[in-house]
Amino acid sequence: MTLPLTVSDEVRALAPGFTHLAIEAHGLVNGPSTEASSALLDDAARRLAGRLDGRAPHEDPHMAAWRAVYTAFGSKPSRTRNSAEALARRALADGGLPRINLLVDLYNAVSVARLVPVGGEDLDRVEGGMRLVRATGQEDFVTVAGGAETVEHPDAGEVVWCDGAGVTCRRWNWRQGPRTRLTEETTSGIFLLESLAPMPVPEVEAAGAELAELLEKFSPGARVEVRAPESAA
Repeated sequence: MTLPLTVSDEVRALAPGFTHLAIEAHGLVNGPSTEASSALLDDAARRLAGRLDGRAPHEDPHMAAWRAVYTAFGSKPSRTRNSAEALARRALADGGLPRINLLVDLYNAVSVARLVPVGGEDLDRVEGGMRLVRATGQEDFVTVAGGAETVEHPDAGEVVWCDGAGVTCRRWNWRQGPRTRLTEETTSGIFLLESLAPMPVPEVEAAGAELAELLEKFSPGARVEVRAPESAA
């Protein structure tokens, strides 16, 4: 099955330079972080430092473009950062990158090394297709606060990913909901790499190829399909 992914006209108008690349994978093997996945995260931090060459993450042109888009839909980018910038800041801090689980480590490593937002969803938990839309403010976002499940609602006009059951990720790629996240039981996933101009499309394709190679390496025998990037231009 190929999961339908659609981007609304309102989002395309907001960010005409937006491109997303999807990788669908079945037969994955997940589990706790390993020495190998931890080494990938450490290497990603080193690659990031070389890429930035002394600059702060938000000074990178691609991260600056994401900040501009976040501002355009009403979010404060210094408080709610896109996922790649948030990870990059952690990678450069003393504590380093978090170790979550094997699959999340893989896509976080690619995100940090290449400064591109990457997310992963458990296909068995996604209901229907996924859509990138500007929220009405009435949609449900089920999350956890203080150890208890709670329902939030996005701001009107906020860019969100959603499926048939509600919002799966708020503020584009800022906060993923727990319902569809990759767990140690995940065997099928959809991975989304998201970019804005000025990142060239071939650079997004290279990031996708790197992630697909890692998925195949860490889950031998998995069926991994890299879809052609889709541009909003």
